[in-house]
Amino acid sequence: MVERGAVSEDFRKQVLGYGLTTAEILYRRPDRQWLLQSYTWQDYDLAPDFPALNDFLSFWKTKLEGPLFAVTVAHSKLIKPAELRAIDGVFRLH
Repeated sequence: MVERGAVSEDFRKQVLGYGLTTAEILYRRPDRQWLLQSYTWQDYDLAPDFPALNDFLSFWKTKLEGPLFAVTVAHSKLIKPAELRAIDGVFRLH
């Protein structure tokens, strides 16, 4: 539970430059190597290096049996400078 007036950890990350990152991971089934299966991973991460995603993929390679086939990444900064602007010189935030 977030204390009243407290800022969520996700918002803090966004202010620090993190963006929502989604990765579609295609991997080979351990029991049927010819069959590909999809897994979707999503978290806040820093582009272009994606340290959180790389940590997850390292974990996958060392701890899970399904070998990776392909990873497709989409990334979006949710807080952008163009989203906040004064209209008629007045800016109010409640």
